[in-house]
Amino acid sequence: MTDPIGPPSRSATATQPSADRLSRVSLDSLIAVYYPEPNKLGVFQSVNASETPADYNHLLNHTHHMTVTVEAYYGDSVNVKVLRSSRNATHYCREILLTLQKSNRVVQYGIVRLNLATIGEAPRTEILEEKKPLGRVLIEYQVLREIELFDLVKVNCGSALTSLFSIAEGTTTFGRTAMIYCNKEPAIELLEIVAPIEVL
Repeated sequence: MTDPIGPPSRSATATQPSADRLSRVSLDSLIAVYYPEPNKLGVFQSVNASETPADYNHLLNHTHHMTVTVEAYYGDSVNVKVLRSSRNATHYCREILLTLQKSNRVVQYGIVRLNLATIGEAPRTEILEEKKPLGRVLIEYQVLREIELFDLVKVNCGSALTSLFSIAEGTTTFGRTAMIYCNKEPAIELLEIVAPIEVL
């Protein structure tokens, strides 16, 4: 049986990365870390930027840290809430929410899978403390990084997301998969889903 925490499988739905990149982000593999029944999280459909509403496109269709983008969009800093985390010899995974500091509103859900060998000891230790958003740690430690966007996805929220976002089941929102390269090595796989904007 494949270890869902470990290295990803290739995804047939992921956008082809640049020719010199061999890594891919598997949406199915990331979801499987915490959801053996993926529909509990949601039903996902790859979409083009032209099919993504403007505000969601602004939040997701870029190669910047979501921490920075969400903070700029809402005009408030965010805190991270780690719902679950898991670790093996090579990888660390966590399921998270980002919440606004002033209102405590949930603005983003995510699943993160980090290759531990690609991050220096100091930032790795702080990430494992689970007190700060991942992007903020990488920025503060000035880790050489590059973000590659793979897929934009439309999400029909399942029971888990509707509970976390406090919305009606079947509500639609949008997300993305991305890879953060640290020191030119594929380091961090991301599934990032923004809370439906209209409920905020």
